[in-house]
Amino acid sequence: MRTFPPTLLLLGAAATLAQQILIAGDDVVTRVAAHVDRFGAVSRQIWEAPELGYHENKSSMLLQQELKANGFTVKGDVAGMATAFTAQWGNGKPVIGLMGEFDALPGLSQKDIPAQSPLQGGAPGHACGHNLLGSASALAAVAIKEEMQARGLKGTIRYYGTPAEEGGGGKIYMIHGGLFADVDAVLAWHPGDANRVNLGSNLANNGGFFRFHGVAAHAAAAPDRGRSALDGVMIMLNAVEMLREHVPQETRIHYIITNGGAAPNVVPAFAEVELIARHPDMNVLNSVWERIMKCAQAGALSSETRMEFEQGTNYANLLPNDVLADVLARAMQKAGGYEYTSEEQKFALDLQKTLGISVDGRPGPDRVIADKSAPQGVASTDAGDVSWNVPLAQFTTATFVPGVSAHTWQAAACAGMSIGRKGMVIAARTLALGAIDLFEHPEQVQAAHEAFEKRKAGRTWKTRVPVDGKPPLDYATRGRTGN
Repeated sequence: MRTFPPTLLLLGAAATLAQQILIAGDDVVTRVAAHVDRFGAVSRQIWEAPELGYHENKSSMLLQQELKANGFTVKGDVAGMATAFTAQWGNGKPVIGLMGEFDALPGLSQKDIPAQSPLQGGAPGHACGHNLLGSASALAAVAIKEEMQARGLKGTIRYYGTPAEEGGGGKIYMIHGGLFADVDAVLAWHPGDANRVNLGSNLANNGGFFRFHGVAAHAAAAPDRGRSALDGVMIMLNAVEMLREHVPQETRIHYIITNGGAAPNVVPAFAEVELIARHPDMNVLNSVWERIMKCAQAGALSSETRMEFEQGTNYANLLPNDVLADVLARAMQKAGGYEYTSEEQKFALDLQKTLGISVDGRPGPDRVIADKSAPQGVASTDAGDVSWNVPLAQFTTATFVPGVSAHTWQAAACAGMSIGRKGMVIAARTLALGAIDLFEHPEQVQAAHEAFEKRKAGRTWKTRVPVDGKPPLDYATRGRTGN
């Protein structure tokens, strides 16, 4: 069952994280291990102070400070976003990019225990593990820089600090700002419940805010004088529910009513719904979206209200890269997995009891799964937009207990404790080994570009986010305040 090297040290809980998962004898992995405890602490600091998209001020600054202290040239406040930054070391080609995220999710505050218990009721939480994502990529960047420096390897390693992945699309504004224009390849990862590299993709999405404007009136004394904005919303959503029967089965549509009026005895003059639709193919999604817009227009027409739409997220599906996936597969096989301590095993078992699903047969954190399969993921990410502009490959590591999915309190609990940090180190190893492989063999970068063009098959990246558009810096809070 164990696929990691036999030199993996499995020590007790009292040992440092670096000692627990150190693989001896490999310079790159040893360089990662030298910084594990520091960046593990950074991930915990970010977890303890979760910040929503475009507001990740402490998290972004902490990562910038760490990279600057390790010799990187840091440029902050890029592409019109105060929390976006780049950090690079070296010069010339190839330019290899690593992506780091650090935004949290609203309402998912959670202690690092296997029972639902928020640190602060209603507060944000790192239920997608982005505290680990940004920290692991920064850890890998430092190890790569040290290896390149020691061996005189040519090229540039660049870290992208990308805000607001959980809606807001920070990477899209960085693309529009030309920050990926000279990069040759990007290696990315995401927290998950297994160590896995494959050719999978995810869902394209499109979303935004539908705002209905009506006429207020006393709901009992003069209802005939009112025109209910909430009626417009409800008619729209009922039409959307009927639409579900007549869209491709892979389609996902979900929404929340962010404002339904001020009081039940007042005909609502304003109501708002935020809606997101997803599909594996952006072209198919576009046709579904046209029908959703007709549902909204019907709601306005029949309720005699006025509807305005504001564009929100618009993420492309991820474009796999066969060559970079092979590079990462070799790297992860070398990076290996890890085992739970007795305390972590108890945590995992207790947490799995809360899931309400069978976890039999799911791979543990000691396994590495690297194959040519192409599973269809069900999440969305603006990393997909990057993948249509530059060769990119992405993998997952076991930062969550097997069976735990992202955007849950269980994921937030894992992201704050040692299991999350161990998975983060596997990610840092894989990124570092993969990047060094590319610097050692730059012909693979050219091959990745050829694979990139083949996958695109003449198609071009399109986004509904305008090139001259401004990042929606209040995106994370606007729908919840009724603005």
